[in-house]
Amino acid sequence: MTPPVVRWPERLARAALSRVVEPGELAIGRLVAAHGAEAAWFAVRSRDPAVGAEVLALTRARVDAARPEQDLAALDAWGGRLVCPGDDEWPRGADDLGDARPLGLWVRGRQQLGEACGRAVAIVGARAATGYGEHVAGEWSAQLAEAGRAVLSGAAYGIDGAAHRGALAVAGETIAVLACGVDVPYPRGHDALLARIAEQGLVVSEWPPGCAPMRHRFLTRNRVIAAATSGTVVVEAAARSGSLNTARSALRLDRAVMVVPGPVTSAMSVGSNALLRTEGVRAVGSVADIVEEVGRLGADLAPPVRGLTTDRDALSATVARVLDAVPVRSARGAASIAKAAGVDVNVVLGCLGPLELEGLIERSGGGYRLGPVGRPAAEARRAEAAGA
Repeated sequence: MTPPVVRWPERLARAALSRVVEPGELAIGRLVAAHGAEAAWFAVRSRDPAVGAEVLALTRARVDAARPEQDLAALDAWGGRLVCPGDDEWPRGADDLGDARPLGLWVRGRQQLGEACGRAVAIVGARAATGYGEHVAGEWSAQLAEAGRAVLSGAAYGIDGAAHRGALAVAGETIAVLACGVDVPYPRGHDALLARIAEQGLVVSEWPPGCAPMRHRFLTRNRVIAAATSGTVVVEAAARSGSLNTARSALRLDRAVMVVPGPVTSAMSVGSNALLRTEGVRAVGSVADIVEEVGRLGADLAPPVRGLTTDRDALSATVARVLDAVPVRSARGAASIAKAAGVDVNVVLGCLGPLELEGLIERSGGGYRLGPVGRPAAEARRAEAAGA
């Protein structure tokens, strides 16, 4: 490949190539990795046969339409910038994509992209989400934002939108990765939401300004969502949901993949529940579970799940058995309680004093009945047993 006669700045070359070729094309990635973006663009623009038939075929249709100066000026008018590999704010996780790494990322927003992605968790899921899914996505995103995490998603209807809104609601940081230009409001109903994200967080795309969304671009975009974060949470996903594609990309990149279990009767949870059968995928039931998966090893551990503690929890098995035999209202003597409990009366006598001190039982006439502490819990247990 002959050297360029006019040396293009790296940023202009990457801007030009991103207009000419679709992201993720391995042949272009290999060309840039081997020769640099400037030399690659010169060879593509001059249709140098040395780049090979595959590269020429990929770039032939659009090469004459590239106007990188205009694209960068259009982005600047939106207050944006083109972030390239090697820039201080380049998200290092994107490098794990190898030859499929983005040529550059077109960005709107004042936040530092690399820092934001370094503390980001991806929240993805169904567009036709249920109320359950949107509630979980919104609430958990708010909690993640309050914990100092950035919430990254794709700005679609359903789970994506709920995740962005949850982070924004607590003045948190959120990142929208689009499958179109950062100046293109898509979906149209999220025009105001995207404006808020650009103001409070970041709007990001591999496509230059003005590029329209296309079906294949969403799947291409998903690899960036997976790579740019430390973990992906699938809240809801139907059998053919694009969020499953994101999860599979995250698994290939050795990122944490988490799933919120859904009702087995819900079509919007068929795909996500099936994903739980994949090796390496974890079920999560709280934000603490997510933080444990993506946080510091051994430090950001979720607290163990425990039921509500009761006054009975500290009792020995024998004392608890005696307490179960004490009537709720009409008092009984020690012998009657011993018979009901099936233990020796002397054992019962040894248990009654401590139980009375704890308020679990009380004296009444010549016998004992449950006290104010023990009565509500016992009534609830017995009502539950009667209905079983």
